[in-house]
Amino acid sequence: MAATRTPSAKASSLEDIYRRPGFMIRRAHQIAVAIFLEEARESRITPTQYGVLLILERRPGIDQNTLARLLGLDRSTTGMVVRKLAERGLLARATGAGDLRRRELRVTRPGAALLDEIGVSARRAQQRLLSPLPARERRRFLELLGRLAEAFNETTRVPVDYVAGLKRG
Repeated sequence: MAATRTPSAKASSLEDIYRRPGFMIRRAHQIAVAIFLEEARESRITPTQYGVLLILERRPGIDQNTLARLLGLDRSTTGMVVRKLAERGLLARATGAGDLRRRELRVTRPGAALLDEIGVSARRAQQRLLSPLPARERRRFLELLGRLAEAFNETTRVPVDYVAGLKRG
């Protein structure tokens, strides 16, 4: 007959789960998304949609595959986000000049206007997210997150093309 164990204080605590880096990063992401959605509620834009519009504002005319690489999005997510933004008239898709199969993406005037409006909300969301940290620790926190993301970038299913993203033009 198996012995019945009574859970020890350590075994019944969930601290070991709550202190796992992956758990904390996932929770931080959930919190970041919730804060962004609160701050930008009137725009009806998600953080991913905002990222797509920002990329296209800075790299007009890129195709969907390049967009996906610059944001670290999979093809199906990129397609869905582009379709939704196009349906709202915030971005336009046009056939590429040199390749009729290539679809160039651009922010429309309404998309650019929305980016101008939402910029304040996005900055406010970033400030709220970092507000629990003392000002002197915020930059260091972002540096450490960046180091972690870059160190493991190539091990992910959809790596970000930082080299292309950091080039001018």
